[in-house]
Amino acid sequence: PGPGADGSWPRRGVMQFHHAHGFRPQIAQALEAELPAAMQQWLAAGAEPVWMDLPSGPVLACVRSRRETFERALRAAVLAVPGLQLRQGHADAVISRAGRAAGLRVGGREVAADLVIDASGRSGRVTRGLRGPAASGGPCGIAYVDRTYQLLPGAEPGPLTSPIAWQADLDGYQAIIFPHERGLFSVLLARPSRDPVLAQLRHEPAFTAACRAIPGLADWVSPGRSRPVSPVRPGGPLLNAYRGQAGPDGRLALPGLVFAGDAVATTTPTFGRGITTTVLQVTELLRLIDEHGADTDAAAASFDRWCAARIKPWVDDHVRMDEAAARRWAGQDVDLSRPLPSDLVLAAAAADPVIFPACTGYLAMTSLPSSLDAVQARARAVYSTGWRPPFAPGPDRGELAGIVRAALPAELVPA
Repeated sequence: PGPGADGSWPRRGVMQFHHAHGFRPQIAQALEAELPAAMQQWLAAGAEPVWMDLPSGPVLACVRSRRETFERALRAAVLAVPGLQLRQGHADAVISRAGRAAGLRVGGREVAADLVIDASGRSGRVTRGLRGPAASGGPCGIAYVDRTYQLLPGAEPGPLTSPIAWQADLDGYQAIIFPHERGLFSVLLARPSRDPVLAQLRHEPAFTAACRAIPGLADWVSPGRSRPVSPVRPGGPLLNAYRGQAGPDGRLALPGLVFAGDAVATTTPTFGRGITTTVLQVTELLRLIDEHGADTDAAAASFDRWCAARIKPWVDDHVRMDEAAARRWAGQDVDLSRPLPSDLVLAAAAADPVIFPACTGYLAMTSLPSSLDAVQARARAVYSTGWRPPFAPGPDRGELAGIVRAALPAELVPA
């Protein structure tokens, strides 16, 4: 893809899989266990496993890939599964008989089913009226834009702060790079959702000017190193939300219907957890269906309890982190009157290295956020001295707004 003769990019709908994503090792492990052909297809499409050398031996750190590359490989492998039928169309409604889900009405035709799984994401509407309100979360006050680039032939990647990403926490906003396959990478700029000037980062001249003004990020997007291969894509206001399997009365929303994926849990992309929480759900749901067989109600109830214990804590963690980050971006100091959010506990390890070993399980998502409780007091002691995490080099929020104004015609920038 590329711009037209007038320099503008073609307008087309943006699906979630166009946006930046990170792939943790749990995703590859689940594919190897449940559908090895999908892993093989993914690797054949260019997905790049990244390994870390540890004293105990090499460990998979992540897989670099675009979401669309992952989706295409998964779809191709699924279509080859014997006995599976793919039916495409608009899901109009869940068919309910005798108080149970009995299938779907798709494009005006009925499709019978013993078990219906709603994995339609956070925006799914067909089952919305069956469920209670979100148990936690909501809009977090953060929005983002991103763009995909590709390294030029022979060009080396820019800096990274971890195997899965490069991240800069600046004064009032955040910049992240997610490396993908074949030299592709996504640049993501997260900012306060209510900032009308930074909202104009969705325009290519403003986005480019901002990227070139941020050290580290500027190295990646230098014209001598990479070229853009997509338009700038607004990600919109971000949401953290958790919904269980229950309806307003606290019982299963509809026996025979199970919710999974983003229909259960949505988190912001700052830690690259979204696909991982979905894959963890899929793995557990398959296990429970094997365990309970035809008793789908028992499987759904067990799945609901498991999600409340193993998935909801990640959503709650993001709620605390993102709300606190939005307050700090607005100029407020670290609030020591309440427990520190996880990102500040992690940051405190720079001042007190004793904290870091307790962070490794959290960072790898092999331990729940509560694992950081053991070092909460040490982290609070760090901040009580007046220490604060240093901002990454680069323009602060006000300076970035000035860069946006300078890059765009006055009529595009709010006064």
